[in-house]
Amino acid sequence: MSEVQNSKSEVFDSKSYLNMELLRFTTAGSVDDGKSTLIGRLLYDSKSIFEDQMENIEATSTRRGETSVNLALLTDGLKAEREQGITIDVAYRYFSTPKRKFIIADTPGHIQYTRNMVTGASTANLAIILVDARQGIVEQTKRHSIIASLLGIPHIALCINKMDLVNYDESIYNKIVDEYRQFATRLKTKDIHFIPISALVGDNVVHRSEKMKWYEGVTLLYLLENIHISGDINHIDLRFPVQYVIRPYSDEFHDYRGYAGRIASGVIRPGDKVTVLPSGFTTTVKSVELDGKTFEQAFAPLSVTVLLEDDIDISRGDMLVREGNVPRQSQDIEAMVCWMGEKPLQLNGKYALKHTSKDARAVVKEIKYKLDINTLHRLTENVSIEMNDVGRIKLRTTAPLLVDSYTRNRDTGSFILIDEATNVTIAACMIID
Repeated sequence: MSEVQNSKSEVFDSKSYLNMELLRFTTAGSVDDGKSTLIGRLLYDSKSIFEDQMENIEATSTRRGETSVNLALLTDGLKAEREQGITIDVAYRYFSTPKRKFIIADTPGHIQYTRNMVTGASTANLAIILVDARQGIVEQTKRHSIIASLLGIPHIALCINKMDLVNYDESIYNKIVDEYRQFATRLKTKDIHFIPISALVGDNVVHRSEKMKWYEGVTLLYLLENIHISGDINHIDLRFPVQYVIRPYSDEFHDYRGYAGRIASGVIRPGDKVTVLPSGFTTTVKSVELDGKTFEQAFAPLSVTVLLEDDIDISRGDMLVREGNVPRQSQDIEAMVCWMGEKPLQLNGKYALKHTSKDARAVVKEIKYKLDINTLHRLTENVSIEMNDVGRIKLRTTAPLLVDSYTRNRDTGSFILIDEATNVTIAACMIID
């Protein structure tokens, strides 16, 4: 029996323990559309910058001979980024308001850094896609929108930036909105918001613009604070991949056996009937614990320790699911792949694979097609998938995987491929049912 049960400590509701008001969002767009400047403005106007940070940015801007404070320097941390005024690597920033906490992934706009954009967007609830009001919808706008759709990002905020450079012209804004809406009919993402902004001077970023009174919508920060995200998580299908078996081997916890992991989806409660996969044994949840506290319920994406009524042989890579609601178990997997490796994907090539907490090896049996990321056309003849390409492949794994389609579950519906020689991640994959 655990220390929690011995001391009869308070039972916690995970809703009060875990602040679910955390929004992960990513920025995307073409080069020089103002992604880093927008994030800098968001942090500055929401008063999320320390005084010494601001002093450093002001000093750097003055040293470079700039006429105003360059807020993009808050996110462009690499020397090459500051010298060229571009984003190369994914930069993560954290800030909060009284309503919500945020994790920002500032991703690069260059075509050759598409893989970096995929990395930053893979866990996002929302994608901010910037458009230069002078340029309108360009190739990179479509590319990043398609990638956001492929990655299953539920919400898109299309920010028409640099409105100050087009004299805040409403007709230009309307033209871009109409063009994007027509393009978006081909995307899976249905929740799209349009906001005219100027990241440089702060119009409609945190505060409403007095120069665009024709715009009746909300500011970007208001959208980020209030957009509904609780429905984005699958609370129906219980998927609990076991990462570690906790056995203290001490007199105090002589019979303690806990299964630790992060809930991928669903809700788990004491008393629930669960099935252990791949063995198929059924048992009952005895308790759900974390940090010396027992929970009356826990849900994704909380990391917890689960205790079961029966002693069953369970190890890392196994999964707890609800009775009668199980994932597909298969060694033949079809998936959309975003290739990140410097060497092209090899047909019949062998790669290491990591799916949730399960490790396996895989052989690429077939390249179905490569996706033209600009037109969504499928290229099937003489296909070679190289760095930054997106395509559909078929693999055979050395061990059965417990999978769902990516559209149903972003955790159990995805995996990565790893080069066994270098241990470098070379592909992000989204499973097709």
